[in-house]
Amino acid sequence: MLAGEGFDRGEKNTVIAKELRVSLRSVERWRRAWREQGSDALRSSGPAKRPKISAQEFALLEVELLKGTVSYGWPDERWTLSRVELLIEDRLGKTLSVRGVWELLRRYGWSCQQPARRAAEQDPVGVAGWVKDTWPAAKPPRRRSGMDLL
Repeated sequence: MLAGEGFDRGEKNTVIAKELRVSLRSVERWRRAWREQGSDALRSSGPAKRPKISAQEFALLEVELLKGTVSYGWPDERWTLSRVELLIEDRLGKTLSVRGVWELLRRYGWSCQQPARRAAEQDPVGVAGWVKDTWPAAKPPRRRSGMDLL
């Protein structure tokens, strides 16, 4: 509605665009709509896109998530975004991208969590020996500058 007030005052498009921090093209489009249909044409039509998964559908999904991954045949207890994506497709019949799954989970208060401890079977002495002995032979040699060749 701020743009409409600027149109009523007779302000130039560039002034309105700078004031509202939008592109000049947007202001031109708004002015055209304002001229043709009045102030009602400038009202918001709501969010650009409704969420694909409703609150009721997410409640069903959350019940499935709380069952854990092992109940669905995964070897560990980690829900990855791709696993949740497969669960949504299987249980709700809807497809989301991995980013869409992340945004959905975040919208309903789920967070990204990493395991707090390392694997119990890790051998720190073996790892240190590998880093000292094997890694230097496996990595490529450093490039020398042209000055060293002379």
